[in-house]
Amino acid sequence: MQRFSSRQGFVLAAMGVLGFSGTLPATRVAVVDLGALTVGLGRALAAALLALVFLIARGEPLPARRYWPSLAVIALTVIAGFPLISAAVLASSSASHAAVVVALAPVCTAILAVLRAGERPARRFWLGSALGLFGVGLYVFGASPDAPGEADLGLLAAVLCVSIGYTEGARLSRELSGASVISWSLVLAAPFVALVLAASDLPSVSLVRPAAWFGFAYVSLVSMFAAFVAWYAGLAAAGISRGSQLQLLQPFLTVLWAALFLDEPVTPGLLGALVVCVAGVALATRARLEQARA
Repeated sequence: MQRFSSRQGFVLAAMGVLGFSGTLPATRVAVVDLGALTVGLGRALAAALLALVFLIARGEPLPARRYWPSLAVIALTVIAGFPLISAAVLASSSASHAAVVVALAPVCTAILAVLRAGERPARRFWLGSALGLFGVGLYVFGASPDAPGEADLGLLAAVLCVSIGYTEGARLSRELSGASVISWSLVLAAPFVALVLAASDLPSVSLVRPAAWFGFAYVSLVSMFAAFVAWYAGLAAAGISRGSQLQLLQPFLTVLWAALFLDEPVTPGLLGALVVCVAGVALATRARLEQARA
């Protein structure tokens, strides 16, 4: 398995964040015509076909049985849980508001990294994380056009799912490649996803607009596969705690895409929160780099 340096891992994690940043706007577009179930689970089935081709081309053997519980956790959380919950919420919530709530994921992932992966971040790391989280809070409770509501409870559940899946996948990527982890998780989950979809009422293809198909293609190929390949490899090399803090930037990239493609507003309050958030990310990641050099 190819090994990456800490800096290379940081770049890979950033590429993953860039790919993930388009997930909520793309889901928002697709869910209007295709529905939450089709978008939430259908994208996993489409990505599984790509993953199967990848595994066959690489000639990778079936993972050892000791890896199966971790693969099952990944399948339940980031392949089924987060996509399905977020798609249901985005049927009635804006992508911008959902993005900033999901920004809680880095802190949750860092905490899980301490509990599950044995990482011990420096004190300055937690200070930077708190500052970044404060920036997110400024937007959610002060500048967001959508007031906090019941949808946020669903988003919190989605955050928990994605944090568990990120931590477990990154931990497993220390032994397998990031591409193998997400590919086997998708392939092993595919039969169960197919059964659920087969028993469901799917929308008529003739009523689906091209924009919805584009959104579905994005969340299937980029969000569900390509971004995860880079993300898991990046977290494994850079450290789960440090790499996960890059996701504090994700909501603001998401808001940018939402403004460009969905005409959702960008306010001065959002820009102010962005400055605070970026400062927190810089402090958190620098603290880990300095600790690594010591």
